[in-house]
Amino acid sequence: MSLESLAGISLLQLLVLWCATCLAAVLRSFTGFGFALAAVPAYALLLSPAQAVVLSASLALVLGVQTLPQYRDSLEARQWPVFVAAIPGSLAGVLVLQQLAADQFRLVLGLVTIVASLALARFQPRQRPLHGGLRAVTGLASGVLNGAFAVPGPPVIVYAMATVSDPLRSRAFMIGFFTFSALLALAGFGWLGFLSWQALWLALLVYPAMLVGDRLGYRLFENHGSAHYRRIAVSTCLLIGVSITLRAVL
Repeated sequence: MSLESLAGISLLQLLVLWCATCLAAVLRSFTGFGFALAAVPAYALLLSPAQAVVLSASLALVLGVQTLPQYRDSLEARQWPVFVAAIPGSLAGVLVLQQLAADQFRLVLGLVTIVASLALARFQPRQRPLHGGLRAVTGLASGVLNGAFAVPGPPVIVYAMATVSDPLRSRAFMIGFFTFSALLALAGFGWLGFLSWQALWLALLVYPAMLVGDRLGYRLFENHGSAHYRRIAVSTCLLIGVSITLRAVL
């Protein structure tokens, strides 16, 4: 059985997906966020919108389940409204995804990534007072982006950067939320009929690259994370957002 019939991609495409996945996993492990924000735009350059979102959500769920236990002691119960609000948001986002053509998907995704990067550059991490309304709005907005693009990150990343000053707690919150969001996204994509054996094989083939990137990113964070992680994350996401936007326009 050929790779084309098994996973719907060529060997060259698989190699490119490996590289994109490894870099996205490094970013996520290094910063606590950014896997979907980096991976989905890269996937969208090669795959259909349905393939891109399913692959990203599948890998994000596996990666979250693997790594979340090491952060469980740093999770804060007060963040639960963000998780709850993400549920209806994800359902709404899935309905949006149904209406988007491939070029529209890429254009909106690229613009969202650019705006998120600029917002991240604006906010500096420090402890701020939390309000239930702010948490609910953050979860709802992230849910919509999660259901539509499998990219729940932008609102939650800005929220975490602006309200949680402790890097460990910030990473724990984001990793927990993104794992939960990936589960919601896959449920929605299953309802749309996007899940298939071909999608499963594609995720299995790309998984080793994600594992390598996660280990590398964790080591980088241990050695250099506190000094450089935000600047690297923002710069990387901005470049990806510009690239995917130009691809959609041109």
